[in-house]
Amino acid sequence: MAAGKSSPESSAALEQLCRAYWRPLYAFVRREGHSPEEAKDLTQEFFRGLLANQGLAGVNPGKGRFRTFLLASIKNLMVNEWHRARTQKRGGDAMTFSLDEKSEEERYHAELADTLTPEKLFDRRWAEALLERVLLSVREEWDRGEPDQRFEDLKVFLVERRGTVSFAEGASRHGVTVPALRSMVYRLRKSYREKVVEEISHTVSTPEEIEDEVRHLFLALGD
Repeated sequence: MAAGKSSPESSAALEQLCRAYWRPLYAFVRREGHSPEEAKDLTQEFFRGLLANQGLAGVNPGKGRFRTFLLASIKNLMVNEWHRARTQKRGGDAMTFSLDEKSEEERYHAELADTLTPEKLFDRRWAEALLERVLLSVREEWDRGEPDQRFEDLKVFLVERRGTVSFAEGASRHGVTVPALRSMVYRLRKSYREKVVEEISHTVSTPEEIEDEVRHLFLALGD
C-alpha cells in the first residue's frame, strides 16, 4: 500500500492510486443519494485532503486495505464533515488532478436498473477500475512483443467468457495454427494473472491479504 513516511515517491504512488480509484467513490456517493455536483465535490474534497495530508502515513500498515480504507473514510467524511468540506471546497485548494465526472455520470445512469447497495456498487467499480489498470499494463507489455501478437485481437480470450470465440476461429483470423494460438493465449493469461496479483499487492498491507482480495475482486464482479 502507498503508506509510510512522506516522500516524493510515496506521494506520487498515492496520487496514482487516487487517479485510478476515484470512480468507485463517486459511484458510492451517488448511490447514497447525492447529486452529481455533490458527488463530484465530495470526492474531490476527499482526495484533496488525502493528498494534502501525505496520504496513508497515519494508517496502521499492519492492517487494512486501500479499498476498505477508502470506503470507511468516505463514509466518515459524509457523516461528520460534509457541510464543513463543502464550505472549504468553495474557497480551498484545487486538486492536483480533475475528475471526468461527466463520463462516470453517464455510466451511472446506464446502470440505474441494478439493485446494488452503495457498498456493493463501490466494490464492483473498484474491481472494474483495477482490471482496467491490469489490462493497460498487459497491453503495454504485449505490444512490445512480436508484431503478430496484437493485444486487441487476443483480448477477447481474457475479457469474454471462455468459449465465446473458438481457438479455431481465432487461429484462422491470425493465420496461425491452433496450437500456436493456444500458446499465445496461455502466455497472455499468465501475464494477466501475474499483473492482477501485482496490482492488488499495491492496495493491501501484507502479501497474506492478496489471495483473499483476489477472491473479493471476482465476487464483486459477479454480483
